[in-house]
Amino acid sequence: MPFSLFNPFETLYFDSKTCFLTGKDLASADEQMCIFPDWILDRFSLRNKRFKMLDQVTGIQYEDLKLPCSDEVKNAFEALDEEIKTAFEAGYEEVKKIPGERLFIWMGKFVYGVLYNDLILEISRSAKRKNGKEFRLSDFLKERFGKFHLMLQSLMVPMEFKNLKPWSIEIVKLKYSKDTFNYKDEPTNLNFSLGMNGFGIVACLQDNGAIGQNQQNIIEKISGKVLHPIQFEELCARFLYANYLLRKSAQQRIEITDDKVIIESLPMVESGAEPLFRHWDDDMFAQVLANYWEPWGFTKNEIITPPDSPISFLENDYTYEFIEPDSIELPF
Repeated sequence: MPFSLFNPFETLYFDSKTCFLTGKDLASADEQMCIFPDWILDRFSLRNKRFKMLDQVTGIQYEDLKLPCSDEVKNAFEALDEEIKTAFEAGYEEVKKIPGERLFIWMGKFVYGVLYNDLILEISRSAKRKNGKEFRLSDFLKERFGKFHLMLQSLMVPMEFKNLKPWSIEIVKLKYSKDTFNYKDEPTNLNFSLGMNGFGIVACLQDNGAIGQNQQNIIEKISGKVLHPIQFEELCARFLYANYLLRKSAQQRIEITDDKVIIESLPMVESGAEPLFRHWDDDMFAQVLANYWEPWGFTKNEIITPPDSPISFLENDYTYEFIEPDSIELPF
């Protein structure tokens, strides 16, 4: 085999002198790259701002969120980032042209980078506890994260994503200026969203397209529309909550040949009487919406009044027709 694959989740081996992507030994712990590239850190003045980690308590400065990596990997990511930067600065039409595999790797570096730093924090805390309990990760998450990490190695390893893609990615037009950078992730379920420069991206990175299919009705309604920011946030909330409700983990057939890795994602289907998604709970979704709509001051109690459904800025409550963005009298 002319290439090797690395899975740090088999043994939960995360070391500052091991390249996060290839598993190769590094000469020193100084061989690193920032999760957020320089052009984003500088353009949006993020270097010294604090990024809230998964525990919602710990904050790490954006420029200190790093991954240990070899020069070879760092150079490959920098080349990819230059490609993405050019498209992002041009706006929506050019972003739509980015190949899905390339965009997946770029988004995946952010989500995996945050996940990696979250894991390092938890492993460190576990080592300091007096009860002697080691940090553990469920077999389910080991498998999910391991396959995600495998797919990120497509940056360095020849890899073919056959037929169905392992992700759902939706790119929309959005009323955002060049001065806005609105990034969110949720590493456990591998969710990503980003709004900037007239476009928004929302993605689930390990769902075999199931969330995109689940939300197809609203995706068709917003096609070609320039969304108000609160509409984009609602779309992101829908993707995140639907991904949470997904009962099954994504499955793939993985074939390793002499010259490449072939990944064939399998369709997510219902089994027997069990639906693919758990019941959509309006009350819980209203709480998710409240988190996304915080910039506009909406509380959960304002979003939902039982037995009514949560309010929506994407669909009319009675006709289910798309709400035109220009009719929304809220700040951008």
